[in-house]
Amino acid sequence: MIEAQGLTKRYGTKTAVDDVSFTVRPGQVTGFLGPNGAGKSTTMRMIMGLHRPTSGTVTVNGKPYAQHRAPLSEVGALLEAKAIHPGRSAAHHLQALAATHGIGRRRVDEVIEMTGLRSVASKRAGGFSLGMGQRLGIATALLGDPRTLIMDEPVNGLDPDGVLWVRNLAKHLAAEGRTVFLSSHLMSEVALTADHIIVIGRGRILADAPVGEFIDGQSQRTVLVRTPDATRLSALVRERGATVTSDEPSALVVTGLAAPAIGELAAAERLVLHELTPRTSTLEEAYMALTADSVEYTTGSTEPTTSTEGAAR
Repeated sequence: MIEAQGLTKRYGTKTAVDDVSFTVRPGQVTGFLGPNGAGKSTTMRMIMGLHRPTSGTVTVNGKPYAQHRAPLSEVGALLEAKAIHPGRSAAHHLQALAATHGIGRRRVDEVIEMTGLRSVASKRAGGFSLGMGQRLGIATALLGDPRTLIMDEPVNGLDPDGVLWVRNLAKHLAAEGRTVFLSSHLMSEVALTADHIIVIGRGRILADAPVGEFIDGQSQRTVLVRTPDATRLSALVRERGATVTSDEPSALVVTGLAAPAIGELAAAERLVLHELTPRTSTLEEAYMALTADSVEYTTGSTEPTTSTEGAAR
């Protein structure tokens, strides 16, 4: 379990993380989302003891990370996949790390096999592709068989098979009762992987909820209607307080009136319907709606808005 209480980090006059409190619970995958400059990386680094909080506390499994006697068995982290000596082979990197923590050679072999590194285990890490570097970073995080796993953009550079592997790995570890905390810019992947999400913007928590609850809370439910009588039906639903948008002559997107009510209205007026489909927002749509005022850069602008993380990322 990860617990943050009043966590704050300032760099001079900039506040990267502002009085943040949250709990990442075991037995589920928690996604950590936010625009660039929102404070995600700074928060993850404070969890791992790499950045000292200006105020507040953060613990992993009941203690600050630095106080764990066997940290690799408590927390495995992927924060920078390239933070590995480029002259070492994957196997030597893992073996050296294992030796300093009393981890046996068998476990090194297990994570090499688990992460698909067997064919490149003897090659220097400096020559790895981005995807292979990610796999080595994940292998390093898994080396101590940790109770808690923290991964920043774990699918970055991976091919579709690798993305699926990370998704299944995260779910499997959570199903074993472990704490899994990961960030990603791929909303579709978070939607398929995470059970719970925490959204941060400008250093503050914007949402902390199960994925389905978050989407429902941010969604504006609509109904897609296809009909040759679009003009007439549009006027009728507007009379009942609904709003209508249309991108093509025979299609209406109705907000504010449920599908059964639209169907009954059309039947009463003898209007033909070719489609009547209720629609809910995707995670990406819900996320974009929530964070619209928290992005560091906006399309069409050459000047950044005020960044709260800046060089801290």
